[in-house]
Amino acid sequence: MLSQRLGKELLYFDGGMGTLLQSKGLGPGELPETWNLIHKEEIIDIHRQYFEAGSDIVLTNTFGANALKFHDTEYHLKDIVSAAVRNVKKAAKLGVADGRETYTALDIGPTGKLLRPMGDLAFEDAYEAFKEVVCYGEEAGADLVHIETMSDTYEVKAAVLAVKENTNLPVFATMIFDERGKLLTGGDVLSVVALLEGLRVDALGINCGMGPKQMMPVLDAIMRYASIPVIVKPNAGLPKQKDGEVFYDVDPGHFAEAMYQVVQAGACVIGGCCGTTPAHIKAMAGRCKGMRPKTPVEKGDTIVSSYGQGVVIGDRPVIIGERINPTGKSKFKQALKDHNLDYILREGITQQDKGAHILDVNVGLPDIDEVSMMKEVVCELQSVTSLPLQIDTVDITAMEAAMRIYNGKPMVNSVNGKHESMDAVFPLIKKYGGVVIGLTIDEDGIPDTADGRLKVAGRIIDEAKKYGIDRKDIVIDVLAMTISSEPEGAKITLDALRKVTEHYGVRTVLGVSNISFGLPYRPAINANFYTMAMQCGLSAGIINPSSEDMMRSYYSFCALMNHDKNCEQYIVQYGNQKAPSPSVQPSGEMPLKDAIEKGLKEEAYQAAARLVIEKAPLAIINEHLIPALDAVGKGFEKGTIFLPQLLMSADAAKLAFAVLKDELAKSGEAAQKKEKVILATVKGDIHDIGKNIVKVLLENYSFDVIDLGKDVAPEVIVERAVAEDVRLVGLSALMTTTVVSMEETIRQLRQEKPDCKVMVGGAVLNEEYADMIGADYYGKDAMQSVYYAQDVLNTAK
Repeated sequence: MLSQRLGKELLYFDGGMGTLLQSKGLGPGELPETWNLIHKEEIIDIHRQYFEAGSDIVLTNTFGANALKFHDTEYHLKDIVSAAVRNVKKAAKLGVADGRETYTALDIGPTGKLLRPMGDLAFEDAYEAFKEVVCYGEEAGADLVHIETMSDTYEVKAAVLAVKENTNLPVFATMIFDERGKLLTGGDVLSVVALLEGLRVDALGINCGMGPKQMMPVLDAIMRYASIPVIVKPNAGLPKQKDGEVFYDVDPGHFAEAMYQVVQAGACVIGGCCGTTPAHIKAMAGRCKGMRPKTPVEKGDTIVSSYGQGVVIGDRPVIIGERINPTGKSKFKQALKDHNLDYILREGITQQDKGAHILDVNVGLPDIDEVSMMKEVVCELQSVTSLPLQIDTVDITAMEAAMRIYNGKPMVNSVNGKHESMDAVFPLIKKYGGVVIGLTIDEDGIPDTADGRLKVAGRIIDEAKKYGIDRKDIVIDVLAMTISSEPEGAKITLDALRKVTEHYGVRTVLGVSNISFGLPYRPAINANFYTMAMQCGLSAGIINPSSEDMMRSYYSFCALMNHDKNCEQYIVQYGNQKAPSPSVQPSGEMPLKDAIEKGLKEEAYQAAARLVIEKAPLAIINEHLIPALDAVGKGFEKGTIFLPQLLMSADAAKLAFAVLKDELAKSGEAAQKKEKVILATVKGDIHDIGKNIVKVLLENYSFDVIDLGKDVAPEVIVERAVAEDVRLVGLSALMTTTVVSMEETIRQLRQEKPDCKVMVGGAVLNEEYADMIGADYYGKDAMQSVYYAQDVLNTAK
């Protein structure tokens, strides 16, 4: 069985499908998946070649087979998938002569759409699209599901859940990272590993985008954190062109040698992606013959993550911001009752700016719908901050609803030692992944001794093990009891912290400010207790990061314990005692630039409305709006701002501009004439994520974007460019099989509209390949495309 071989034997995938399909006559814009029915012998022949080359696992020709792509075609999705599975199985009979066991992997690629809040595809709609395909695949006899070429953690989560909840098939998942180790949507290796392991995939890794040598730094990072088998499927280098033919620059021999090094680095399952042929796989299998992969090693890291970053709860304490919680906060309670989400988002952003690493989210009030409010607040917060969230609720329904739609591996607050609580919470942690806080409370209440709390902690850890939940995913809260009513409370808590840390080796957490209820000048007690708790092993403090007393305690402790190398963060904080941050003015009114940079739409709208009373609209655009967008764009390029934040900032700018546009019309002031830009995803390609991101940014820089959509024929693009006298066209493609359509579009534009510049982008492209197909510019990311448009169309930066 596959499960018995995985991680113990070196297993081989097949290689690229698209390149071979093109060599067999796949036309520009033709759907490759239809060949399972209309040219099945050609598909079987490709699969057979890979089996003969040594592949143990061969993918079905279903990369783009989903309801979103096939909803209006003459071919039924079930027929496509069933035929695809049959074709692989028939090829195995024809191509395997040595009697080895082989596997048919149902291939699942991305939908081509961004999920909300970044795009327009709902999480559950993506889930349903994947569910339909995997159900057909299991029914047809697939042995496993391989989800690949994913650039969005949210989409891969929908796909994994679809497999886990509707089939009994093993699931592999590989992502497409860039050379910086980042996904398109901003995720890093740590966040991806945390998410996928939390969702209990059977193997994870990387495919596409780069050649094997370029993948090595990403593989090294994956091996640092992954505890399960790792998959590596590189391209055969970079695409190039010779005598009118496209080829990849890593030949079979060099590919095989590089993959030998990949196995030495720790990969258990290897294969190829774009440009790899049966010759590449044969050479790879020959070079790696007899190798045994490194056995996956269980890593003990306690990790929570968002879509954009992972946070390791380790030796250096982390800060969990406590302010998104109605307890004792009348303004926050009113904001919840008024559905004032901007107030809540402001609290989150403020805590992020003050140094929080994780944000606690509690929206429980008796007179609101906690389930819907929790889901909405989690989604909105994840659109303006990349910090991981702690889902804090006693409502199990709200907990599951939030965990399901959360983009990452959350912290969950909480479970306790009562069997009723553990029976309700642990199944959710097992299903969705998460780091759960274990409160040392049982049916008898809170033990009044450190040993009593240690015993409850042990019961929680032991019960979690029955659900397959490792102790690295449990953080124990030994509870801070207020010393005004429990004089020995602090001593018991500190003693319990030491004992839990030493005896079980788990991480710990405390709601620090609980210690001082009922006492005057609480910050003094809180800060001193916080320092004492960290010295006793506290891993995560739930505190108010806007409290200077608490943050002084934190930065001082980190410097004293050498968690802050060379005291760098301490010096940054206190080297020049700066005045309070101007981000929020005394009146509570946020400047327009700050509101746009932070993606706060209502704040941006209000700030623009205030400014326009005193200033001319064009001055506001030039002095506030454009600088804010430039700052966000530079942050995106540097990797300090992620895609969701970029798009939310664009939305905030759009609302602000709406106010200014109205005032421009009233005053008769003329806005700069908008230059037109055509954007399109080329014929045969339905993946419009990149195009849509570029569109949003271009519109915010005052370009008039003519969006022709996806799967657009060259003639349509050329005709519109001529009719509108457009001087810049942007073309996008994700699939290697559709780059020929891009090249044909450029050729026709050169003939019919020679003064029109063409910029191209997409995962399968690079600068050299863009030059080969005749493009004027290769946009490595969305902001680079904006800068090029500004240069070409002579707009002011």
